[in-house]
Amino acid sequence: QVQLVESGGGFVQAGGSLRLSCAASGTIFRISTMSWYRQAPGKQREFVATITSGGTTNYVDSVKGRFTISRDNAKNTVYLQMNSLKSEDTAVYYCKFVQAGWASRQDYWGQGTQVTVSS
Repeated sequence: QVQLVESGGGFVQAGGSLRLSCAASGTIFRISTMSWYRQAPGKQREFVATITSGGTTNYVDSVKGRFTISRDNAKNTVYLQMNSLKSEDTAVYYCKFVQAGWASRQDYWGQGTQVTVSS
């Protein structure tokens, strides 16, 4: 079974940095996008960042200029570099890979990793 394994979460003070990683346990072909979402306690899951197979990135406004998404296709890995962290960034962060075939689409989700930012 293909599994996305996340790492890099933890506790950090406001203004600090963390780098999240998400790697597929096996090779996933035809990955169109890799994305990060987050869900704070009592809140809806929120889109954070995405990167296409061509390297185009997009971010939710609240993290622009602070977060950077990148990918390593050879390692089937997506990263989220988070700088200047704020307390409102506290959430469980989930990675998502979208596999787009010629006639189908499959989404893969990570298990989530907790990011806690203290003020």
